[in-house]
Amino acid sequence: FSLRKLWAFTGPGFLMSIAYLDPGNIESDLQSGAVAGFKLLWVLLLATIIGLLLQRLAARLGVVTGLHLAEVCHRQYQKFPRIILWLMVELAIIGSDMQEVIGSAIAINLLSVGKIPLWGGVLITIADTFVFLFLDKYGLRKLEAFFGFLITIMALTFGYEYITVKPSQEKLLQGLFIPYCQDCGTPQLEQAVGIVGAVIMPHNMYLHSALVKSRQVNRADKREVREANKYFFIESCIALFVSFIINIFVVTVFAEAFFNKTNADVYQVCANSSSPQSSLFPNNNQTLEVDIYKGGVVLGCYFGSAALYIWAIGILAAGQSSTMTGTYSGQFVMEGFLNLRWSRFARVLLTRSIAVTPTLFVAIFQDVEHLTGMNDFLNVLMSLQLPFALIPVLTFTSLPSVMHDFANGL
Repeated sequence: FSLRKLWAFTGPGFLMSIAYLDPGNIESDLQSGAVAGFKLLWVLLLATIIGLLLQRLAARLGVVTGLHLAEVCHRQYQKFPRIILWLMVELAIIGSDMQEVIGSAIAINLLSVGKIPLWGGVLITIADTFVFLFLDKYGLRKLEAFFGFLITIMALTFGYEYITVKPSQEKLLQGLFIPYCQDCGTPQLEQAVGIVGAVIMPHNMYLHSALVKSRQVNRADKREVREANKYFFIESCIALFVSFIINIFVVTVFAEAFFNKTNADVYQVCANSSSPQSSLFPNNNQTLEVDIYKGGVVLGCYFGSAALYIWAIGILAAGQSSTMTGTYSGQFVMEGFLNLRWSRFARVLLTRSIAVTPTLFVAIFQDVEHLTGMNDFLNVLMSLQLPFALIPVLTFTSLPSVMHDFANGL
C-alpha cells in the first residue's frame, strides 16, 4: 500500500461523493431528523453502504473495460431499451438539477436576508453553472481540488451546527446500530424511502464509471488493473465516509432540536428573538414541519443569526457542487447512449433550461413551501429511477464476456 499511489487515484471518488451531499439529501436528512428523531439513522447508514458497493461496481466497470456505463449499454443493448434507459437517466439528471437550483436559490435568499427573491436566486444559478465550465478549462485536477474545498465548507458549516446543538451521543449510536423504528407510521416510512432515493443517485453510477477513466491504467496488465480497483475503492470509502458524517450532522441537529416540537413552540421562540420570519410558523399545536428554508430560519431563532447564515453557506456549497456533477454525468450519458458529441456549453444550456423553467414558475407564482415540496417529490422520483442504473451495473459487472477475470462472484 502506498499513500502516494492513493493520492494519484484520489479525485473521482470525491467528485462522485458530492451526489451524497446535494440539497435533496440535506432536505431528506433534516426532515428525517424532525419527523423521526434519531430512529432512521440506520436507514442512512445502510443506504450509504449499498451506495458504496454500487459505486465500487461502477468504478470497476470503468477501470476494467476502459468504457463507462453508458458506452457499455450502447454496445450491449439494442436501440429501443437504449433510448428508454437514456430517457430515464436524463429524467433523473434533470430532477437532481432542479434540486440544486432550488437549494441554491433558497440559500441565496437566506444570505441576502430576503432581499434577493427566490426567482432572483433561480436566475443567479443559471449564471453560476458557466463559472464551473470556465474552471473546467484548467484541467480535472484543479476542478477536483475545488470540489474538495466545497466539501470542506460543508463539513465545517454543518459541523458548526452539530457542535452548537450538542445532540445526544447515546441516541445517535442507538439510531445507527439498532434497525428498529418504534411508534413509526406512514410519514416515517415516506422519509425512509426518501432517504434511499436521496442517497443512491441513479446517474451517479454513470458518472463514477466515466470519472475513473481520467487516470492512466494499462488494461493489459492484470496486476495494474487490480491495483487501480483497490485504490479507487479505498478512495470511495474515504469520500463516502466524509459525506456520511456530514449527513449525520444534519439529521442529528434536527433530531435533537426539533423532533416532536409544535408550530407554537417555534413561533414563540422566533417571536421572542424578534425574527422577521416568525410568521412562517402558524401559532397552533400541529407538529412542526421543516424544509431547507424553514430549517435555516428555525436554527436562526434558536441558536442565533450566525447559525442561520452558516447553514445557508453550507446549503449554497451543496447546491453549487452538485450542479457540476449533474452537468458531467449528463454529458457522459448523452455521448455514451446516443453517440452525440455536444460541447459542454450546449449540454449545460439544455439541461439547465429544462430544470430552471418549472422551478422558476414555482418560485414566481408560488411560495417557498411549494418550492421545497418539490424537493420531497424529486427524492421519491430518484428512488423510482434506481433500477435503470442498478440493472445495467449488476448485469455488466457479472458478465465474464465484459469483465473477463474481474466478473462478480455469486
